[in-house]
Amino acid sequence: MRIEARAPARVDLAGGTVDIWPLYLFHPGAQTVNIAIRCYASCVIETRADRRIVLSSQDQGLRETWENLTDLSLGTSQLPLLRELVMFFEPRRGLTIRTSSQIPAGAGLGGSSALNIALCGALARVTGKRCTRSTILEIAKNVEAIVIRVPTGWQDYYPALYGGANAIHLERDGVKRERLPLPFSDVEKRFVLCYTGQPRNSAINNWEVMKSHIDNDERVLKNFDQITTIASQMREALLARDWNDVAELLALEWENRKRNFKGISTPRIDRMIEQTRKQGTMAAKVCGAGGGGCVVFMVRPGTKLAVEHALARLGGQIINFGIARTGLEVHADQTERTREA
Repeated sequence: MRIEARAPARVDLAGGTVDIWPLYLFHPGAQTVNIAIRCYASCVIETRADRRIVLSSQDQGLRETWENLTDLSLGTSQLPLLRELVMFFEPRRGLTIRTSSQIPAGAGLGGSSALNIALCGALARVTGKRCTRSTILEIAKNVEAIVIRVPTGWQDYYPALYGGANAIHLERDGVKRERLPLPFSDVEKRFVLCYTGQPRNSAINNWEVMKSHIDNDERVLKNFDQITTIASQMREALLARDWNDVAELLALEWENRKRNFKGISTPRIDRMIEQTRKQGTMAAKVCGAGGGGCVVFMVRPGTKLAVEHALARLGGQIINFGIARTGLEVHADQTERTREA
């Protein structure tokens, strides 16, 4: 059997970091607003004739072979996410798992979460475990926390599972996804996504901010209140298609976020934002936890190509801001295939 799965990355427009439990419980009305993009993390799983577990990452250039599931559970892997997921799903036969990603390392686009969702979907199918999308989300979230050893947020898993534009409402009685019925073609022409070339460590940045929140840093608490308000207003502005308001809120979100942790912006990010204003940039913010990675730019109508060219001259890598209409996709080839290599 051969299983192929993929899940999209996301761009967060407002409300990031507040989605980490229990931070959002202290900020009534907390939500995050994000959009799934056509930039995918993928995996291929093939069953084997033997008991071996073969793990490989195309992007990292790593390949590991374990004689059986017991050896994998006792060993130390350079691919810890794959290891933890295989141990959880407990396949009864050998597997060869290959992963790849269109998402740059450390981009701040939720790439590890997208890969996590793709792997969960594929492993559930190949092992015959009946998992709803809600179950897949819980598995992915908990396993990722085990791997990175710090708390994880909620927002990355929903666009990977469902695609589209989303408002993730973080409430006392649970986390709920609202699909935002946006005019996707109109949104796509107003945004530019650029990888700065500087990877970042979201776990460290988020953890530093979370510790400050737990320590009741008044400055951080106030900023989170403001970020919560901005996210709510961002949802309303998008639904109203008030693009000037969207731009103002994106800029305001970025200014408040920079106050949380001094490493969130970098001189390169600041330079890219400032030097593209003449070409059409209205507002911009870093994606994810910051400190590098990708920046999303909102641009005036008709200026998208000019902004993209300017960013490329500044050393940026342009990533397609096409909206992924659907999330997790899993395809199975039931033809019996076995691998021994």
